[in-house]
Order: sequence, then C-alpha cells, then structure tokens
Amino acid sequence: MTVAIAPDSASKTESQPLMRIGIPKEIAQGERRVAATPDTAQKLQKLGFEVWIESDAGVAASFPDAAYQAAGCHVVHDVVELWNQADIVLKVRAPLWHPGSNQDETDLLRPGGKLVSFIWPAQNPELLEKLSHKGATAIAMDAVPRITRAQKLDALSSMANLAGYRAVIEAANQFGRGFTGQITAAGKIPPCKVLVIGAGVAGLAAIGTARGLGAIVRAFDTRPSVKEQVQSLGAEFLELHFADEGGESSGGYAKVMSPAFIAAEMALFAQQAVDVDVIITTALIPGKAAPRLVTQEMVEAMKPGSVVVDMAAEQGGNCELTRPHEIYDHNGVKIVGLTDLVSRMANQASQLYGTNLYHLLNELGGAENHHLDLENDVVRQATVVLEGEVIWPAPPLEKTATPQPTSQTAVPTPTVQADKPPSLLMQLLWPVLIGSALFGIGAFAPESFISHFTVFVLAIFLGWKVIWDVTPALHTPLMSVTNAISGIIIIGGMLQISGPLTSTVTILGAIAIFVSTLNISGGFFVTQRMLNMFHK
Repeated sequence: MTVAIAPDSASKTESQPLMRIGIPKEIAQGERRVAATPDTAQKLQKLGFEVWIESDAGVAASFPDAAYQAAGCHVVHDVVELWNQADIVLKVRAPLWHPGSNQDETDLLRPGGKLVSFIWPAQNPELLEKLSHKGATAIAMDAVPRITRAQKLDALSSMANLAGYRAVIEAANQFGRGFTGQITAAGKIPPCKVLVIGAGVAGLAAIGTARGLGAIVRAFDTRPSVKEQVQSLGAEFLELHFADEGGESSGGYAKVMSPAFIAAEMALFAQQAVDVDVIITTALIPGKAAPRLVTQEMVEAMKPGSVVVDMAAEQGGNCELTRPHEIYDHNGVKIVGLTDLVSRMANQASQLYGTNLYHLLNELGGAENHHLDLENDVVRQATVVLEGEVIWPAPPLEKTATPQPTSQTAVPTPTVQADKPPSLLMQLLWPVLIGSALFGIGAFAPESFISHFTVFVLAIFLGWKVIWDVTPALHTPLMSVTNAISGIIIIGGMLQISGPLTSTVTILGAIAIFVSTLNISGGFFVTQRMLNMFHK
C-alpha cells in the first residue's frame, strides 16, 4: 500500500517548492539539540524541500540564524506561522505544551500535517490520540527498526553512541581522580574500575571511552551475542550461565528475564559494587519502565567517592536512588541522574540526528515523489499515525503464500542419496598417476629442469601449508602480503629481457615485470590499508 502525502496546492504558488519543512525550536527543559543543522538543511533542499526554521532554534547547539540564512533557509520568528505553513514538521522531542503560544504543539500542527520526531508511542498513547484528532501523520524516529537496511535512519543508535561517551565523561568529572593507573615517585595510583551494565550501543560506547581513558572495564549483558564485542574493546565480560535463557528479543533489544536469572544477576551486581569505582547503567526494555538493577544496599556498599551514572534516568532509572535531572551525593557516592547527556553534545548530536532525518525523507522519495510506502518495512514500522488513524504497533507485512498445485496427481519428490565413499581403486588411482608422472619427468627431463621443478613443487607445498593453517579471518591480509612477496618473480623477468627486443622471451619477460610490479604495489597497498584499521 502506498499513501501519497501531497501539500495543499491552493496555498502555494507555482514558484514555491513542492513541500515545505518546518524546524521549530525545542522547548523541553534542558534540550539544546535542533532537528536540522545548516549542513543537513542544504541536503534537504537538494531533495526539493523548502526549509523554514524558527529563530534561535539552533543557537543552543552553536548554529546561529545567520548560518541557516547562509544555507538558504527561511528564518521565521512566529512559531504559530511556522507550524501552520509547514507540510512536514521535524522535531527532536515529542510535542509538549508550548508556553509562548499557550497551547499544545499538537494543536499548532495544521490539520492533515506530518510530524517526524521522537514520539515513544508505547509511553505516550495520549499523544497518539491528539495526533489522530488532528488527522495528522506521525513518524516516530524511535520506532525505526534496527535492521541493516535502516542503519542510516537509526536515530536511537546515533544518540545512544553519544550518550555512552558522555556518560563516561560525566563519571570522570564526578569521580575526582584519573581513570588511568600511574606509578610515580610519590607512589602508585591504581586504575579506576568501571562496571557497565548493558552492552548495547550506549554501553559499547561507554566501554570504549572508559578503556581509552585507561580504566579497567567490566561489562554485563543478558545477550550472550555481545560478548565478543565487549572483549574486542578490551573489557571483561561477566557471564551468568543459564540453560535456555537467551536475553535478546526479536528486535535486537534485551528482554525480561526469568526470576532465577534476575536473582543471579542482582547477586553479581552486589558483588561487583564492592569492588568497582564507577557503575554505568544503560538497561532499557522498549515499552516498559527501566528495570531496577542497582539497589540502595549496593550503592551503600560502594567505596566513598564512587560514582553511579544512570543513563535510564528519564525512564525511571536503573538505580533505586536515582533522581532524574539531578546529581546528588548519597553517603559519599555520587549518583548522576542527568537526562540531557546527548544535549550536552548538542552540536554533534544535532548533526547526526539531522542526517538521520535527511535519510528518512530521502527514503520517502524527497519532495517530488514524496509518499509513504507501507510495503516498505522501515516506513511501516516507523509510522505510528497515518492520516488520523493510529496504526501502531505496525501490523506484520503479509507474506505471499506459496501456490499449491491444484492437480491431485502426486508430484514425485527427488530423493537425495548420501555420497558413497570412493572405492579402494579410486583412492589408489590418483597417487599412482601422480607417481607415474613424477617418474617420467625424472627419467626423461633434463637435469636443469629437474632442479627448477623441485623448487616449484616445494613452493606449492609450502604455500598450501601456509594458507591452509591460517585462520580464515586472516586470509585477506595474509594474501595481500603473499601477493607482494610473490612479486619477486619480477627478478626472473628482468633476467629474460637481456636478449633482442623482438624475441618472444624478451616480450614475455617485459610482461612479467609489468604484472609483477602491479602485484607488488597492490599487495603492499592492501596490507597498509588493513594495518591502518588497527591504528588509533
């Protein structure tokens, strides 16, 4: 099903673009991000959109109005006009009560308009009803499926990556001493020990940042599939072995575990709380309140000066003592319940989020071919309200049934026979043929040929053993090196070009030099590029 969302043609002249995008200023407390930067606004214009932005919308993210004007945007001072004239409104936060206009932002949206922002439909059913009464179409950036094809639209991952980084920076600021260990003339300083609970995008970013600062990092997650990712970042993965207890839901998120598993993980956290200096929690389950993982007893068991950073504070918090929007001291332990971690990196966060929105609108066909294709699994799951109808959660795509044969005649099914082991005669045939060939070469070939042939056979055997005994993951860098080394054949080509230029041997030698030169250059070039992947 394809739904076209066309602008009101009567309200626009032919000289105006097909569709207009409105970027209002965020009004949520502490929110510094903006839904479009001057750079992403230019990209939106290339898709055929006209971009209107509210005055001072990007100032908190270090994007002044002059930068938007230079990028070709129309700066609007009247927020009511912005909402009423926009075909598509791009926001960061879900609509709230607007104090300047003394009405809800959903009321500012024109009838039949379109809203793209974080909406959190599971937590905001009232918002969906408001949008439905307006006859609006709403796309929730938090509902974009986490599949490979939708990675460029995945605003949750973009923001979580920055939040994980910022959580470590805030922890280091509150901790009061360095993360890395040192040995000085005045004595030894032990490294900071960090426990990261939850190894999703935010958790992995926190692990990498803490390791980069020199801390000893441990991580826990209910999903065993993230173990290798944690270890690849240099952290220790804490495991609980439970049979038939997979911690990953169909969407790649963590799921609610059994009571026995929860009891075991709580015991693990209590044991770790005594030893670590910093705990960073990232655990969230879509559509549910944040699970309580750090109890008051765990906090009180931590050493004075320790820090707890609760990245789930906005959804209730993983720590029992978390106070959203606050940093406070509980018996010498700092508990960070900030809900604006991403906004504290507003410039970079706005750029990433704006890029996610650009890719979404590009997925929808830009301005000229703008439409909602509900057969597109990404668009289908992200659309929560369609022309006034609440369609969240998205129904599954109908799969085309495999046509069944109408005839009652039985269709013969081919039988697959197991491979029969080769007979003894066939097993002996190849060794006999190879031995006979080698005997014939040794008996009749000239002595000079025998010496070269022996080197050739040994080279084949050694090369095969080298490749065969190497882990398949290393085949690409290994082959690039062997290609470079095998280019030594260039020496043989140089020895053959000493004759007349018109002779066949000289021509073949020159070709060998040319091909070998390419082989040598390409081999070392590929090797260098792969080595650069491991450089910081």
